Amino acid sequence: MIDRTRLARLLDRERDAFRGRNPRSAAAYEQARGHLFGGVPMTWMNKTAAGFPLYLAEARGARVTDLDGHEYVDLCLGDTGAMAGHSPQATVDAVADRFGRRGGATVMMPTEDAAWVGAELGRRFGVPYWSFSLTATDANRWAIRLARAITGKPKILVNSYCYHGSVDEVLLVVGPDGEQVSREGNVGAPVDPTVTSRVVEFNDLPSLERELAHGDVAAVLMEPALTNIGIVLPEPGYLEGVRDLTRRYGSLLINDETHTFSAGPGGCTKAWDLHPDIVTIGKAIGGGIPSGGYGLSAEVAARVEAMDGLDLVDMGGVGGTLAGNALSVAAMRATLEHVLTDDAFAAMTELATRFTKGVQEVIDAHRLPWSVTQLGARAEYRFTSPAPRNGGESNAAGDPDLDDYLHVYLANRGVLLTPFHNMALMSPATTEADVDLHHEVFAAAVADLVS
Repeated sequence: MIDRTRLARLLDRERDAFRGRNPRSAAAYEQARGHLFGGVPMTWMNKTAAGFPLYLAEARGARVTDLDGHEYVDLCLGDTGAMAGHSPQATVDAVADRFGRRGGATVMMPTEDAAWVGAELGRRFGVPYWSFSLTATDANRWAIRLARAITGKPKILVNSYCYHGSVDEVLLVVGPDGEQVSREGNVGAPVDPTVTSRVVEFNDLPSLERELAHGDVAAVLMEPALTNIGIVLPEPGYLEGVRDLTRRYGSLLINDETHTFSAGPGGCTKAWDLHPDIVTIGKAIGGGIPSGGYGLSAEVAARVEAMDGLDLVDMGGVGGTLAGNALSVAAMRATLEHVLTDDAFAAMTELATRFTKGVQEVIDAHRLPWSVTQLGARAEYRFTSPAPRNGGESNAAGDPDLDDYLHVYLANRGVLLTPFHNMALMSPATTEADVDLHHEVFAAAVADLVS
């Protein structure tokens, strides 16, 4: 239903407008290219619909301002890292107190905040014993090592087109003929990931059982709903089936709640009454300060502690000098205690429902074969209907030019989505007016496209 010639013309128009609106960001990018690899502090910042990134000047709550003075409603929110909103006051105060008034961030000593955070995460996710990292990637790496150690099994099983950070073991997919292959673009893999891992499509219990029956899977590492390839929700009975099969074949179940934390104060694990062996999480829990962690069930913790010879305190491959530092832990406590509260999630989810309803109304008004899916405080629109049921289908439904058109059209009119996909996230600072602005601009973008 999309006229590709018209789409190309509109995309060129919006990119021209973007370049004209943002000369200071363009100049900063050109200057940085002489000093930064790829011209940006981290290469993923080159994922931009318009040819160069906007440069940050200020951010507060659900708004950001760029170098050229344009203010945006931020529905990206650091791709979940700023789900608490930018610089929430309680977190700012805790960080200033810890680092400024009392002093100290990395002193190789615990603080009392850590036990509070562990207890709170235990209340939310149902696993009682926690250890901290700086990223969810590290939390996943360390959880994988523990799973291999206590099961004596070598492989990790993941879902096709999952996202668990830059963990080597997860960068494989189900290929076009059902074979397991390294994911396209995998940079410098130390070993073919089919050696270390197995992969199946989400929502496919028969394939999961087939792979677990090999008897070599230490853990299934999964998001309870796929997110980074677009939101893919579990079908009825699927997650219960995963839990039954992992128990039957002696594999641990690791729920990565880093993005699915949007489902509620205890993520999908709490919202859907799931019972994983390990939970990993990062990003949002520190209110923007690098933070992450993994939580162990009582049984898994006991199995780890019962093993002689595991080096968990020095060179065994679990931990890092800055992990669990006093500054990150203070940020986590303040964010969980005062910002991303149970009440805040209720309000955020209500706003996401408003977002989902408004997007669906635009889709229906133009009779587009698109869909919109919600996961708590998070929602995403896709260019296919019905919504994809697994990662392979979701990847096949991608339309980079259409993505870019909507992203740059929205940015030119003061709304930011996650650059990797069409995800909108609500924070405690997001308002109904913010959501309604998106709908106004989104409706205009679609009308321009299909008129």
